[in-house]
Amino acid sequence: MTEIKKNKMDMLSGSLWNKILMFAVPLAASSMLQQLFNSADVAVVGRFAGSRALAAVGSNGPVINLLVNIFVGLSVGANVAIARYLGAGNRERAKRAAHTAVLVAVISGLIICLLGMIITRPILTLMSTPDDIINLSVLYLRIYFTGMPFIMLYNFGSAIMRSRGDTKRPLLCLTVSGVVNVLLNLFFVIVCKMSVAGVGIATVISNIISSGMLLYFLMTDKSDLRINIRELKIDKTIFTEIARIGVPAGLQGMVFSLSNVCIQSGLNSLGSDYVAGSAAAINFEFMLYFLLNAFTQACVTFTGQNYGAGNYKRCDRVAVLCSSMAFAAITLLSVFFIIFGKYLLVFYTSEPIVIEYAVMRMKYVLIFQTVNMFTDVLSGSMRGMGCSLVPTIITAAGACGLRILWVYTVFAKSPDFRTLLLVYPVSWIVTSVAIFAAFMVVRKISYGDKIKAER
Repeated sequence: MTEIKKNKMDMLSGSLWNKILMFAVPLAASSMLQQLFNSADVAVVGRFAGSRALAAVGSNGPVINLLVNIFVGLSVGANVAIARYLGAGNRERAKRAAHTAVLVAVISGLIICLLGMIITRPILTLMSTPDDIINLSVLYLRIYFTGMPFIMLYNFGSAIMRSRGDTKRPLLCLTVSGVVNVLLNLFFVIVCKMSVAGVGIATVISNIISSGMLLYFLMTDKSDLRINIRELKIDKTIFTEIARIGVPAGLQGMVFSLSNVCIQSGLNSLGSDYVAGSAAAINFEFMLYFLLNAFTQACVTFTGQNYGAGNYKRCDRVAVLCSSMAFAAITLLSVFFIIFGKYLLVFYTSEPIVIEYAVMRMKYVLIFQTVNMFTDVLSGSMRGMGCSLVPTIITAAGACGLRILWVYTVFAKSPDFRTLLLVYPVSWIVTSVAIFAAFMVVRKISYGDKIKAER
């Protein structure tokens, strides 16, 4: 019982702000730590294999996300479904949902691995990837995709743990695997002279370690969410519930990635120095996003449990607290990166022109992440209520559609780096306004009238 309580959080009663912090801080630390270790990939090849290798490794995020986001969205659906079952006290369905999620993780990982091997070069070609880096990019991506079953297993496993408030053990898994990743990066690139191939292999090995540790924790857990390999099967009813929430979330991420592929295509047309500069700067953007995502996931999980339990006023407090905390944290970190970014970029490259382009991107993009906060956190609140399609449609139209339109109209007429960067703040402002309006409507329909009736 002591172990169960240690790894479980009571989201249905008591103070909220401290529990949200206890949930979000380890999750943010996990994501940032993972990004630091991913940044080590970029830093090692940038410093020891040159700017072309830096561009090849650092510019592949949109391609990876395009293929994986639909399945990562399913992990969000698993998180919400299990949290709502736990909130409603339905332990048996929570258990079946956990086993369904693990099997879906393995199957989806194998699907992405196969797709990645087949379509990597055609996508990179369509993105106008510069000739001097395309072969390195293809090599890195194909190695990276071999590790997708393990990446998916980690994502779904951590979603299972998040559903009951455990964000500490996923952090431990990432810490161990991340240290191994950095050491292997240095060995393969500096000692073995393997360039991007070494970075890719190190990443796959570290993913095997993190997913293996997480699976061990799930299989030895003392709660109802304990995983038994013999009981792994897909419950069709529960999978439908997971998919109802997760597929729209995944489509939202996928459409976002499609828009970013278009932006990356425009960036590629400017040359490899711009690609390298963006690849270095985007590491700081990821830090802000992962901090934001931690509060978004807190909002999803806390809202899911309390909505399942009928604690509607508490759902409101969750949305307000998560938004406020995310805004404060992102503002502080973005200002820090803008002030000290030039000095931090030397970890990724020593080439002045690449640093110049990276600093330019940071000034245009980072501070506006505070606006993007409303889109993510309030979308998370709606998903916790079980409404996933509305934020997907708004984001697809407001952010993604606008970005694609911008690339093929405004940027096409003025193919300049600054013009391309303006697409981020413009799309975030438009989308955040629309999401806020949608949240107020969804809240009223879901439980707003019930709160009024109670009064």
